[in-house]
Amino acid sequence: MWTLYQVSLQVLSPIHIGWKKTSNLQQTRYYVPAKTIWGALTARITRDQNSSDYKGIGEKINGYLKFSYFYPSDNDSKVNEFPWEDNNRFTWKYIGSYQSAALENKTAVEGMLHETEYILPRTREWQQVFLIGYVIERSGCNINWKTALPKIQIGGERGYGWGRVAIEKEPNEYNTFFDYEFDSSQIEPVVKVPNDNFILAHACAEQQEKSEPQIEGNIEPFVGRITTDNGKFGDQFSKASICWVPGSRVVKSDMNFKILEYGLWSVKK
Repeated sequence: MWTLYQVSLQVLSPIHIGWKKTSNLQQTRYYVPAKTIWGALTARITRDQNSSDYKGIGEKINGYLKFSYFYPSDNDSKVNEFPWEDNNRFTWKYIGSYQSAALENKTAVEGMLHETEYILPRTREWQQVFLIGYVIERSGCNINWKTALPKIQIGGERGYGWGRVAIEKEPNEYNTFFDYEFDSSQIEPVVKVPNDNFILAHACAEQQEKSEPQIEGNIEPFVGRITTDNGKFGDQFSKASICWVPGSRVVKSDMNFKILEYGLWSVKK
């Protein structure tokens, strides 16, 4: 049995979620993957316990908590617009960039100017930005995630103060998942996506290789960095999964998806 909590994180500083590099531009994803939330929470809880057992605590969190992807919004209770609905407007409203250069003897090194995209803490209309998502708790969970959540830092450039968030309001129980039906009674929590609607996480694509696709969109390998017992962030890479990207569209009929570890979705047959 699972309990669904909606979480509203107030963005206090720029957030860079590493995606890809185009020329000298380090692009950010326009959302925060569940694995990023899992990693930030694992790091915070491990430190709060004065432990170095990142692997063990991370596995415990995976056993008792599932996470949605988190999306920027100028509303503290719902996502008003997803990145794929009007990409030009979304990027103008929510995405900024910062230019910097490598220095040598206080002089910029030729060819080392680079630009980093980030999710803005305030929109260009000067509205507060929130990250809206869900934490799904299994019955019997004794992880104090609600206390740790306001202290996490998300994404890259954290040493420069980026990635800071605060809890806008206490997580509250919900019955729907971004307005989709949610089934809390299964072994893994299940989300029902109606026909002609969008998936809201990376969804495993291997199941459809030999059949006619029921999802239309782009595919990419989903891989992340793993913090090992020595505490070195990104010391190893996780196994890559071939996935439909968030914003891909369900076609032909309604589809049910199980939410797996790290927030990945898998078609429920």
